[in-house]
Amino acid sequence: MENHENNQPESPISDPNESQKRLEAIKNLIFGENIEQINTDFEDLKKLINKRKEELESYIEDVNKNLTILIDDVSTDLNIRVSTLEENLNEKIDTLNHNKVDRNVLGKLLVNMGEKIMKD
Repeated sequence: MENHENNQPESPISDPNESQKRLEAIKNLIFGENIEQINTDFEDLKKLINKRKEELESYIEDVNKNLTILIDDVSTDLNIRVSTLEENLNEKIDTLNHNKVDRNVLGKLLVNMGEKIMKD
């Protein structure tokens, strides 16, 4: 049997243009003539996705602003209510203190009244 040796080693394609041409040929085989339409559709989808992303980001920003305002409003309302409750509580405490009679003072007053009655 004869051995035929190839003196040239197999090497990858060194010419980038040749590689690009082969890649284009493979794309044409796979996608055919519709590659232009596919590329256009893909670009349209990318634009639509980016547009929707921007709309969503804007919506999220608006929602965050509204939530911040609502939280501030609730906080202010809560502070007002707490202050009102504190004032009402203090008024009730003052009323109770005013209505409550100290037994020692009452006892002394009654003794004084009794002594005055006895003197007369």
